[in-house]
Amino acid sequence: MAVHYRLRCKECGKTWDNSPRSFCEDCFSPVEVSYDYDALKKTVRREDLASREFNMWRYSELLPLSEDFAPTGAVGGTPLVASRKLASRWGLQELYFKNDAVCFPSLSFKDRVVATALAAARRFGFETVGCSSTGNLANAVAAQAAQQGFDACVFIPADLEPAKVLNTAVYGARIVRINGNYDQVNRLCSQIADRFHWGLVNVNLRPYYSEGSKTHGYEIAEQLGWRLPDNVVVPMAGGSLIGKIAKAFRELVTLGWVEAKPVKFFGAQATGCSPISDGVKRNLQRFEPQKPNTIARSLAIGNPADGPYAIKLIRESGGWAEDVSDPEIVAAIKLLAESEGIFTETAGGVTTGVTQKLIAQNRIKAHETTVVCITGNGLKTTDAIAAEYPATEAIAPRLDAFEAYLETQIGTTAPATVSAKA
Repeated sequence: MAVHYRLRCKECGKTWDNSPRSFCEDCFSPVEVSYDYDALKKTVRREDLASREFNMWRYSELLPLSEDFAPTGAVGGTPLVASRKLASRWGLQELYFKNDAVCFPSLSFKDRVVATALAAARRFGFETVGCSSTGNLANAVAAQAAQQGFDACVFIPADLEPAKVLNTAVYGARIVRINGNYDQVNRLCSQIADRFHWGLVNVNLRPYYSEGSKTHGYEIAEQLGWRLPDNVVVPMAGGSLIGKIAKAFRELVTLGWVEAKPVKFFGAQATGCSPISDGVKRNLQRFEPQKPNTIARSLAIGNPADGPYAIKLIRESGGWAEDVSDPEIVAAIKLLAESEGIFTETAGGVTTGVTQKLIAQNRIKAHETTVVCITGNGLKTTDAIAAEYPATEAIAPRLDAFEAYLETQIGTTAPATVSAKA
């Protein structure tokens, strides 16, 4: 597989050779991966994908991989669930949930970004990999490092959900807990990346890491029958995912794989940490950093690195940004599980709750095709909803005890006994 990409500054446009760097040395703006699309048109066709397994590696030519890259795991390939109950309840004709709560191996969309980051880590000769994380990224780094033989050291805020910490520890990674919020952890990791020869996936490998998010967007388009939706509702933490889904859609149009059409991008945040949403609502040119205070810890980044780009994208697409309170998050988690059978973590409660608000505000129309991004599994944040489901009293192992239970719980008596016909 020939390499058709380089790093390019997002502001001044200067190009750089492929290397572990995250910013332009001329203007200190972030760099991203830039592709030679003319060459890609000659290299891969949409029809070529039909014979490939349905996971993120079916789009390998559109990712920053080396010529000798060989996939190490079936990451991605998650369901696009067509809603029935919520679509009807909310009055929508086409509503889908892109369910990365079942992404392998660690049950969040972060598996996608780690897969491309570790491919770069291998290429650049790193033996130790790590990250700053609000939970899901640490899980993904630890799991895939174990699969691929890297040493892993992850850095997390000390107040993360116990389930997420356990989901990292079980893979054998070193966990460094920091008395501070994510933004403080991330600053420390930037210093560590400079001091040690480690591949920190969302620091010095960030341009390659973030490209993995595009596969979430590729899959949406392919699962819709190679067409783009009208609306996408995306959770925002650092603000990268929403931009990479948009990049994926642009690339598919450029390659001629989908028909061009306007797509509105809607950003979703928790009210307790909503700098991007606040910036959109107040029409700010740049967001104001916030101190996080929300149960949605996976979105608790008060100074998002890609926040300005997310704000620009949302405005230019004709979309909007909204946020929901902690009680609204819990209610939305329950609603999605009871209606569609999808158990999401708090970030998915945010996107579901925000979608409901956007419909009520008439920003999402009934006739439009809407995709809601679910990015993590509810088993990771059980503490957020545990109080909603107290343990019930046990009954005796007798039929009369069960009949009494039915009468007290649902106000009905046992059904009459029906004799079997001979």
